Amino acid sequence: MPFNIPILLTWLRVALIPLVVGVFYVPDIFPHLGFSTLQLGLASTIVFIVAAVTDWFDGFLARRWNQTSAFGAFLDPVADKLMVAGALLVLVHLGRVDPIIAFVIIGREIAISALREWMAQIGASKSVAVSSIGKIKTTAQMVAIPMLLYYGVLFGIDTRFWGQVLLWIAAVLTVWSMFYYLRKAWPLIKESTAVKESNRQ
Repeated sequence: MPFNIPILLTWLRVALIPLVVGVFYVPDIFPHLGFSTLQLGLASTIVFIVAAVTDWFDGFLARRWNQTSAFGAFLDPVADKLMVAGALLVLVHLGRVDPIIAFVIIGREIAISALREWMAQIGASKSVAVSSIGKIKTTAQMVAIPMLLYYGVLFGIDTRFWGQVLLWIAAVLTVWSMFYYLRKAWPLIKESTAVKESNRQ
């Protein structure tokens, strides 16, 4: 396993995930501290944003310093998916996100990860490279989640309302992008299956 600053930042992102979730359990562990729900939301939002910034920064540094590696390419999306899944689960627990929306987003990530692994095995990983739809989905999702973690009015913006709107947009784009990737991959999967069947004969 290589060890450099970009990978260290990725591991830091993984380490921050329990903090995003655990902040909301502070009143149960330390009831005498008297934190308000808004204060807990702000703390969780800050941790999530710091983690999200490391996502951009580790990729930038890896490319800038030519420190890209197969392990880093594997760990980076895993850290992203764990961060999103952890935040969505705590938001479901708090009643701020519909469980169906969380299931759609998390389920899609699992399905597309499996699809990418399959396509890599048949040498066609480029066919399921990140698309513009996926990038817009990720942007909407990464803005919506900290808004819903905060769950209040910030600088005159009702983060409860706009967080819900953006997360619904992310959910729609999640389904759209999943079918987009499946449609691109399906002909290659059929072709690979046909070649295997032909070889067996």
